[in-house]
Amino acid sequence: MRAIGGQRYGSGVWWRGQWLVLLALWFAGAAQAAEVSAADAKAVRAVIEAQLAALAADDAKRAFAYAAPALREQIGTPENFIEMVRTSYPVVYRPASVAFLKPQWLDGELVQGVHMSDENGVLWLALYRLQRQKNKSWRISACQLVHAEGRVT
Repeated sequence: MRAIGGQRYGSGVWWRGQWLVLLALWFAGAAQAAEVSAADAKAVRAVIEAQLAALAADDAKRAFAYAAPALREQIGTPENFIEMVRTSYPVVYRPASVAFLKPQWLDGELVQGVHMSDENGVLWLALYRLQRQKNKSWRISACQLVHAEGRVT
């Protein structure tokens, strides 16, 4: 299990409880969160897609710009960001396939699940947390990467 952002960088102690709750809600169909508007769902998807495109182009500065201010402060530089993603999150750096799930509100944050497969067909679930900025744009505050069962053939 890996986390980008969150209360404790790297180990994700805080995240462990949070993502277990999220997964339980998500997959059990018991989510009690409010519906995400179509406009917010579209905007959030666009942010994640734009960051993935920037990573695919090795555009560190543009990829880093989609991170929330607190995450940018924690990581420091675009170069540090892209190197972290490249080495610790290869499926996010170069996904073979991407499928967006329905976004949901959880504890006041918008969470967007994205199924990804890596170059070997291994499935992953990336749980992106996004925060609305003062200018009404969305920025990625964290990404939890969970190995999923199965393979893409």
